[in-house]
Amino acid sequence: MRPVLPPWSGTLAAKAAAFITVMCCALAALLGVLVHVQVTNQTVGQARDQALQRLTQATERYEAGDTLRRGAGVDPPGLPGELRDLAVAGDRGTMVAEREGRPTMWAAGPVDGGRALAVAVDYAQQARTIEGLDRAILWSSGLAIGATLLVGAFAVTRVTRRLHTTALVARRISAGDLDARVNDPRTGPRTKAGPQDEVAAVAAALDSMAASLQGKLLAEQRFTADVAHELRTPLTGLHAAAELLPPGRPTELVRDRVAALRTLTEDLLEISRLDTGRERVELDTERLGPLAERAVRAAGNGTEVRVVRDVSVETDRRRLERVLGNLVANAHKHGRGPVVLTVDGPVVTVRDHGDGFPEYLVVHGPQRFRTEGGTRGHGLGLTIARGQAEVLGARLEFANAPEGGAVATLRLAAE
Repeated sequence: MRPVLPPWSGTLAAKAAAFITVMCCALAALLGVLVHVQVTNQTVGQARDQALQRLTQATERYEAGDTLRRGAGVDPPGLPGELRDLAVAGDRGTMVAEREGRPTMWAAGPVDGGRALAVAVDYAQQARTIEGLDRAILWSSGLAIGATLLVGAFAVTRVTRRLHTTALVARRISAGDLDARVNDPRTGPRTKAGPQDEVAAVAAALDSMAASLQGKLLAEQRFTADVAHELRTPLTGLHAAAELLPPGRPTELVRDRVAALRTLTEDLLEISRLDTGRERVELDTERLGPLAERAVRAAGNGTEVRVVRDVSVETDRRRLERVLGNLVANAHKHGRGPVVLTVDGPVVTVRDHGDGFPEYLVVHGPQRFRTEGGTRGHGLGLTIARGQAEVLGARLEFANAPEGGAVATLRLAAE
């Protein structure tokens, strides 16, 4: 089973810090080993040459019959056994070993009688030099790693901060704020802040996309509003002319279609007003249960109302009745009975027992006139309901019940 890592470990800054730390440690270790080996070889080589030189002098004095100086002797105590065996075998050699608790460089060579002539040179100063060098390497490596990590973290944090700003702007745009822009100072071929980098290129592309999207949506909103306004005048005349027709089945059909067209036109006008984001609410305190019952009675389609827990909400009564009316009307038009509206505190659900919402609507929300798989679309009612819910500061969610049927849930803020 893979271990569960903390959330911060997946950030770019954490990954960059880990990479910089690993690379600095590897580089410091490599340089430290090289310096240690080089200095140690040089120090040991000098001590070995000094010991061999003294061994040569001691051998000359021994062969001349002179008294050996201090630190030299034949088979002296403390001489390492390996070095003595090497000398007895006829070779000269050196070895670092402890003597009376101090590091010593031994040098030994053969003499008559199967014995070994050896000299001992104090190696404590050289050992302290190597130890001091190792400590200096460790401290300097730690300081270098820390300084590099700080500088790298500062540089990476500047980049991640700009990326975070770009992501925040992207989320604002996806939430509907089409005026949001990154406005990175490095955007452009070459600015005062320096040449354009990859983060600035992403920011510039996001700003360009947002501007293009905003232009297209504004053009669509203007087109929708213009079409709706232009349709109003001929529809008014058409409605008046339909009222003058003689009674009969054809007249009823004409009046029905004219009424549907007038409703569609009013819906388009309402959507255009919602799209502009200039709708203002008129707040008042309302009991949710009676308000829901009034909305169902106005719809006039036999919906059952269940009040589990009634609360008072601060809302715009007209807009809330519009939302509930659209949800109930959609349930009767596109679902099957029984349709039940339930009030449970500040949560209102509208449930039918039909085939349920299309998958795209559950995932992405209502989309104007969209159809899939040959099924009927959901028109503008749910689009208007969601728009009015957003104006009220409520949240409208769509789902399908496990046992079948569509469920629309409106979550309001209680007092």
